[in-house]
Amino acid sequence: MRTGVALGTATFFSTLGHSGVWAAGSDAPEKKEVKIGFIPLTDCASVVMASVLGIDQKYGVKIVPTKEASWPGVRDKLVNGELDFAHVLYGLIYGVHMGTAGPKKDMAVLMTLNRNGQALTLSKKLADAGAKDVTGLAKLMASEKREYTFAQTFPTGTHAMWLYYWLASAGINPFRDSKVITVPPPQMVANMRVGNMDGFCVGEPWNHRAIIDGIGITAATTQDVWKDHPEKVLGTTGEFTEKFPNTCRAVTAAILEASKWIDAGLQNKLRMAETIAARAYVNTSVDAINQRILGRYQNGLGRTWDDPDHMKFYDGGAVNFPYLSDGMWFLTQHKRWGLINSHPDYLKMAREINKIDLYKQAAEATKTPLPSSEMRSSKLIDGVVWDGKDPRKYADSFAIKA
Repeated sequence: MRTGVALGTATFFSTLGHSGVWAAGSDAPEKKEVKIGFIPLTDCASVVMASVLGIDQKYGVKIVPTKEASWPGVRDKLVNGELDFAHVLYGLIYGVHMGTAGPKKDMAVLMTLNRNGQALTLSKKLADAGAKDVTGLAKLMASEKREYTFAQTFPTGTHAMWLYYWLASAGINPFRDSKVITVPPPQMVANMRVGNMDGFCVGEPWNHRAIIDGIGITAATTQDVWKDHPEKVLGTTGEFTEKFPNTCRAVTAAILEASKWIDAGLQNKLRMAETIAARAYVNTSVDAINQRILGRYQNGLGRTWDDPDHMKFYDGGAVNFPYLSDGMWFLTQHKRWGLINSHPDYLKMAREINKIDLYKQAAEATKTPLPSSEMRSSKLIDGVVWDGKDPRKYADSFAIKA
């Protein structure tokens, strides 16, 4: 694969670096039209805008965004080749690669699409009973014994991990103290409306939609759980990266440029919100999207705030690098919650999945800055620091686990 990726790289950089036109030589995309699956969520925006703005054409490809109904559907279509790429949950890609999220298949992460910007929603009924944050929720669950139900979007996905980590930070074991169900993102609000769950973790705009509809409150944002956490990724199969490395690089470059465009200013963000709110994409009102992408939050109980750590798509290039430590973190949580029975070779697995060489070439083509290390350090809501240095110890360190 690396040999294939290296072919024509000099021409690619010299051509794109100066004129932004695709080279006609050996670095041209092997596949000119690609299908990229997405779920109706705000963070599909960079994929959609790369197509809508025609940025893809600059890199010699045509992106065809295809709207999908659920994350299992995205998984199945990626695995069987109906989709070439997807806007997809980080932990889904790792789960498929490990064989813990369906049929085992070698998978690939090409870039991180966004940071932050998901939330944890509790029902208005729970909030009225005093559960306005995770501490209040723990007190209510201790005093009013019943079966509490919480929803996530995919068993090995990001929303499941944020939900479990958040609950555990207040002493709630998500599996012993509650019932956990899986619900597709666009169906969260409707399910809460009819009383199917007490809370959920999902991407925007569905948390804000629950507030607009008067049925839920934002108890926390996922950036409260982990500031600058990775969220969706551009995912594909390992086989696709082997067969079509130039296409992978071109698509990554186009989406990087679209990400940069979104984060460039207020008008671009508002245009993005108007674009993706349409029926073909997220299918909601613009006001459900445009506030939180600007960091303007309300919790549904009268509190408003400006959050500097709102959803970012580029942020000077800091968002998009596929850090090995980010991928490894999901594996530590899969081990914590019993999704895998034994410790994998965390670093080896992350190196297999996260295609850093391809990303670096796309980053150079788009003049996207690169970090100094393939690992990074973060402090999560419980005060525990994750830096990827000792994943086994970290995974085994939690008092609350499966």
